[in-house]
Amino acid sequence: MSAQKVCPLDELAPDAARRVVLDGVAIAVVRDSSGAVHAIGDTCTHGDISLSEGFVEDDGLECWAHGSKFSLTTGKPLNLPAYEPVPVFAVEIVDGDVYIDPAVRLEV
Repeated sequence: MSAQKVCPLDELAPDAARRVVLDGVAIAVVRDSSGAVHAIGDTCTHGDISLSEGFVEDDGLECWAHGSKFSLTTGKPLNLPAYEPVPVFAVEIVDGDVYIDPAVRLEV
């Protein structure tokens, strides 16, 4: 499997998330306030809710339903009620476009 183009970088607003599905894997693509782009599993491990509908703050993406916040860099929950992490995927920016390989999960 190889990285797939998700969108142009300039279509990702700062402090916002976008849901993409690549090869059946739901991924939340997030551009933080510093401009860095992250990709984490889009499904909250507490309530099967789409994280991309949540709130981006600092290094986290908060589930809108129950308030669990997940680290954008490690996928680990930063508070309860979630206690299981979400996967984290490598992001590449090539010629102004965002690429993600859904088969490659980072170990952090």
